[in-house]
Amino acid sequence: MFTALFTVLGLVAFEVVSSIDNAVINAEVLQTMSPKGRKWFLFWGILFAVFVVRGLLPWLIVWGVVPSLGPVGALLSTMSSDPLVHLAVESASPVLFAGGGTFLLFLFFHWLFLEEKHFGLPHEKFFARQGLWFYAVVSMLLAAIVWFSIDIAPMMAFGAVIGSTAFFITHGFKDNAEKAERELLDGNTKRSDVSKILYLEAIDTTFSIDGVLGAFAFTLSVPLILIGNGIGAIVVRQLTVSNIETIKKYIYLKNGAMYSLLILGTFMLLEAFGIHVPQWGAPLVTVGILVMAVMKSRARLRSV
Repeated sequence: MFTALFTVLGLVAFEVVSSIDNAVINAEVLQTMSPKGRKWFLFWGILFAVFVVRGLLPWLIVWGVVPSLGPVGALLSTMSSDPLVHLAVESASPVLFAGGGTFLLFLFFHWLFLEEKHFGLPHEKFFARQGLWFYAVVSMLLAAIVWFSIDIAPMMAFGAVIGSTAFFITHGFKDNAEKAERELLDGNTKRSDVSKILYLEAIDTTFSIDGVLGAFAFTLSVPLILIGNGIGAIVVRQLTVSNIETIKKYIYLKNGAMYSLLILGTFMLLEAFGIHVPQWGAPLVTVGILVMAVMKSRARLRSV
């Protein structure tokens, strides 16, 4: 029970930190909407984010990786007493870990090399000046993962390729989202509140993929992922409404989220190659990085 509660706490913290960018976009677009439109988004948006996106995605991922379980078996696999079910999940988990780990590491290196950031550590300035090397680094990383995994299990190598593919697809959507956001924030835009709500839901779906894949570094239990990510999504919606300006002042939260992705992605790849990481490892690291990011942000606020 303690492990389950600690895992949920880590999932909530990870979901909140990894969704900061999403919350900022939501808050800025909501300012351009009517009060009725905001209420619609905050009510239906929470239902969609929690029960549809963060409810369906982990379930579909497990079902897709282990189709023999069926839809109900995929949902309840970790709570089943059937040893054959546990064997099926364990035998297929390296494929999931290889794909998720590759995806998360690609996200981290994209942030490290190419994205604008508040420099929190000395090495970040150096890598920011080497943006051209991003594609070389991730290409060599993918080649190495495939090379070492293909002899172990060809499907594991394929999982890594799927992870890289998912990164570039979602990255394309996020780039388009930034352009659409600028259009929505333009005072001359004639988009209706309904179209803005649909846009925000589409963006939330794109951003949620990071959180859902990262959640599997914490646990393979779909019910725990649903609870942790669901609570985290509700917290993010509350921050969107009430405290987004305060949250934006904590400028190193995004840095913390990215280093969490680095650690979680590494954990997933270690698990894929048979190196076990204790279940408390991912929650402990995530909460620890979050605390350090908050403390560093507060120290900067006091010095300004």
